[in-house]
Amino acid sequence: MSVPEKPPFVVAVDGPAASGKGTIATGLGKAFDLPVLDTGLLYRCVGVVVLRAGESLDDPDAAASAAALLTADQLDDPELRTRAAGEAASRVAVHPKVRDALLDFQRTFARQEGGAVLDGRDIGTVIAPDAPAKLFVTAAPKVRAERRWKQLQAQGEAVSLEDVLADIRRRDERDGGRDAAPMRPAADAVLLDTSEMTIDHAADAARRIVEAARARWNTSNEG
Repeated sequence: MSVPEKPPFVVAVDGPAASGKGTIATGLGKAFDLPVLDTGLLYRCVGVVVLRAGESLDDPDAAASAAALLTADQLDDPELRTRAAGEAASRVAVHPKVRDALLDFQRTFARQEGGAVLDGRDIGTVIAPDAPAKLFVTAAPKVRAERRWKQLQAQGEAVSLEDVLADIRRRDERDGGRDAAPMRPAADAVLLDTSEMTIDHAADAARRIVEAARARWNTSNEG
């Protein structure tokens, strides 16, 4: 009698902008020796490609065309880390055609042998709803704005804290209110509020959450 193949161990890390989910996801990848995909970069890349082509971010067909041609090599572009790319990502992400075009890319990454860590806004609800480990990482808007502002300052972008806070609130409203895969915690996700945490404390808390999930997963897949 053949033994059923063990499913991949997928870790879904969702949450709003500047909540710390990206840093946490990277740490989890190292802790559990799993590849990591920042799915936000996919949408940032689509937005940047649309802008470079002189097209409108509000044009669903232009954005979907960019999404359909996206490759992993494009995700190393440093422009994807800018404030403008973040705003562009939020605008193209509302288009169902874009989300559909990027669905297979994300699911293929999640289903690779052994598993993976994915961070985004709809990983636990849409991309990998059966993921054994799900976290929803959040923090107060003002805390997130200060984090993003410091990051942008370090990158040499001149922007006020007030403007970054306005960006954060606008993105939260857009990401949570869109019809296609709105940002929300999965019903079985563990909420991790990092507002009062250092990054080390948040990373440790996330690691313990995933360790517990992995223990349950190992037990359910024994024999």
